[in-house]
Amino acid sequence: MTVRIAKFLSDSGIASRRGAEDMISHGRVAINGRVIDSPVEFVDDTDVVTVDGVTVRPRVATKLYSFHKPINVMTTVRDPMGRRTIYDCLPAEYKNLRYVGRLDFKTTGLLLLTNDGELARRLTLPSSHIAREYIATVNKIDNAGLSRARAGITVDGISYRPMEIEIMDANNLRVRVTEGKKNEVRIVLRSCGCPVRKLHRVSFGTIKLGNLSVGKIREESQKTIDALIKTL
Repeated sequence: MTVRIAKFLSDSGIASRRGAEDMISHGRVAINGRVIDSPVEFVDDTDVVTVDGVTVRPRVATKLYSFHKPINVMTTVRDPMGRRTIYDCLPAEYKNLRYVGRLDFKTTGLLLLTNDGELARRLTLPSSHIAREYIATVNKIDNAGLSRARAGITVDGISYRPMEIEIMDANNLRVRVTEGKKNEVRIVLRSCGCPVRKLHRVSFGTIKLGNLSVGKIREESQKTIDALIKTL
């Protein structure tokens, strides 16, 4: 598929189309080593485009995936203790993806993966206030302790934002957090007298785990990606 050179430069993030046309008119753009002076030029995937002698790489479309992380798997590229990682669970074509935040060794459920490092960073910033929802299975329920967690507490000098907590039954809580600090659900609930036995993430922002099977990966649509980005 061929596109106009100005569109190619714009889509690659080099400049706006008008800015790309200005670059062309000033002799800064070359196609396959030939300096061009007109925006009425077309390129395809086989052409080498340079600006000021530097090769322009086409911008890769953002991809986002939902992965159902199994228990006893590390969210890391490699583990010094030799434990299984998420990349050991993924097919080869997904092993270049970046994980968005982490789920600890024992926590299961929704983990997002992307090819866009900047998106991964933005989604995990505390200032983004992205909601994560978990089902926590606890040893017991301490109502006074849960009231403390709902108000926001400090544990070992670290402050945790208020959590939304719904009691589902005698041993299960639905917990919603917006900060994403390391192990925050386990730490806060333990401090509040409700130690966690099992933790399972069911949503991240607008994306839900749904019926995705354990160890499986699902590509999200552009509409879903756009909806998530709009919340940032």
